[in-house]
Amino acid sequence: MKRFLKGIVEWKTSACMLFTAAMVIYLFFSLIFDNRVVSTALLWGLLLVSAAGSLIQAVCFSDWIIKKMRYTWRSLLFVLLFLPVLSFTAWKADWFPTDQVGAWAMFIGIFFLIFAAMTVGFDIYFRITGRKYDGMIGQYRRRKEEEERKS
Repeated sequence: MKRFLKGIVEWKTSACMLFTAAMVIYLFFSLIFDNRVVSTALLWGLLLVSAAGSLIQAVCFSDWIIKKMRYTWRSLLFVLLFLPVLSFTAWKADWFPTDQVGAWAMFIGIFFLIFAAMTVGFDIYFRITGRKYDGMIGQYRRRKEEEERKS
């Protein structure tokens, strides 16, 4: 039960962070395009996508349900689960002219562009932090060896 509650808190935190980021981006573009009207459908859609997206992210990128799977397959699973949720929400919340094929093509193109950028960003982050931890482990081992030599 403790693990379940911890997972709920992590999911809620992730959903809140995702929703906040989405709102900041929305407000930025509203300022750029001089949009002073906020659609409640859009806000509810962003909240739904944030909650569903953080849950899908937890399923795909943690060992909560899937214990062993390559990162590439996890990423593909994330796209296969999240893109339909995002597309359905965009359609129902009328985020763009959904009757235009070009708008859908742009929506899906932007989705994959953002997904690729975030994947590269996380890869760089994990490489940097991995090197940092490798360096810390190396320092620890050297310190242990020095202590053993002195003993």
